[in-house]
Amino acid sequence: MSLHSDLSRRVFVTQAAQSFLGVSALSQLGVKQAFSAPGENTSPLKQVPTARNVIYLYMTGGMSHLDTWDPKPDNKDIMGLTQTIRTNVDGIRLSENLPLMARQADKIAVVRSMMSTQGAHEQGQYYQHTSYTQRSSIKHPSMGAWLEKFQGRGNPTLPGSVMIGNDSRHPGAGFFEAKFSPLMINAPENGIANVTPSSWFTEERMLNRLQAAKRLDAQFAATYNVKNVRAYSDMYDDAVKMMKSEELKAFDLDAEDGKLRDNYGRDRFGQGCLLARRLVEHGVRFVEVTFGNWDTHNANFTRVPELCDELDSALSTLLQDLHSRGMLQETLVVLATEFGRTPEINANDGRDHHAPGFSCLMAGGGIRGGQVYGATDDRGDKVIENPVSIPDFNATIAYALGLPLDQVLYSPSKRPFTVSDKGKPITALFG
Repeated sequence: MSLHSDLSRRVFVTQAAQSFLGVSALSQLGVKQAFSAPGENTSPLKQVPTARNVIYLYMTGGMSHLDTWDPKPDNKDIMGLTQTIRTNVDGIRLSENLPLMARQADKIAVVRSMMSTQGAHEQGQYYQHTSYTQRSSIKHPSMGAWLEKFQGRGNPTLPGSVMIGNDSRHPGAGFFEAKFSPLMINAPENGIANVTPSSWFTEERMLNRLQAAKRLDAQFAATYNVKNVRAYSDMYDDAVKMMKSEELKAFDLDAEDGKLRDNYGRDRFGQGCLLARRLVEHGVRFVEVTFGNWDTHNANFTRVPELCDELDSALSTLLQDLHSRGMLQETLVVLATEFGRTPEINANDGRDHHAPGFSCLMAGGGIRGGQVYGATDDRGDKVIENPVSIPDFNATIAYALGLPLDQVLYSPSKRPFTVSDKGKPITALFG
């Protein structure tokens, strides 16, 4: 028992080095810090923030906009088996697959004019998360890393951002320092393992061993006195601080009322949304929850209702929960996907990838609910009103957080980058 716990805690500290702060031994030795451009400490595009936190719900695989947020009730050939329903906002109709969200349309802003230049999953997901196209020579930071880089952590004993879903292709901190990487959590109900000490492995013994390890590493650290070697040592201090923190209770879903957990849905996505609310409540400012797979090339009209059933319960409960706790006003809830699905229904009763027009949504955090922004044509094929690029969408998130949109940071290769490339925020969404 004690030996197992001893090893488990060592496993936690090691994993924290690689996951909590994103540091891996030696592999990062050549990585340098991202530097601000000289004289660019202020930004005319930085506004007073309307949101403090972000809960970012990512629909992997490409969600069908026609069968969810942008149905075309007058075009039955395009809609196939999907019907539409009214919402609690006059003039806004959603798919029948989202009945609970239809009752909360007054809380959401649906952006129906999204456009992407990337029609493949990996490239599209990367673009949606970073505003930059994927390159083999560089890895760009995600929004959570930008937020922590500019504004710091919300809770000094917890991670700056958390990724629930453990997507191995997530861009994380990109070219920023490894400490800006999110904590990766695979199963929300499991919380963080290996943090409870055994009666034998006392805090004094653990600290003695950490100090011994530092003495053994001293010569190496002196020889390779670079930022990420120092960060590896700092990681242990932060990991110990986290293990000792009372804030770890944020990861304990058993503390929640059983009925509320049922309302979120006992599936991984529903419990991930509940964990996201708990983490934001405890000062984690950016939490991403992934949900998929929306890649409905086959059996679209069977799979989408099943996926929407989970999404509808989780998202509607999340919005109600945040609202009832007075947290929705300061928490921006974002639902995003890499692209939509084709108006054409293929031979397998499915829809294929479609980047020229699709939908995402926002709620809370200063966003005015009960609105639709932009439009696609009567087939849901192309954008015909108020086009929104991926960088524009991400600039809107950054704008809500009060991040400086035009402040330049340099990569290790001395190339200049901004938080959302050349994106322009959709200021019409705020009100």
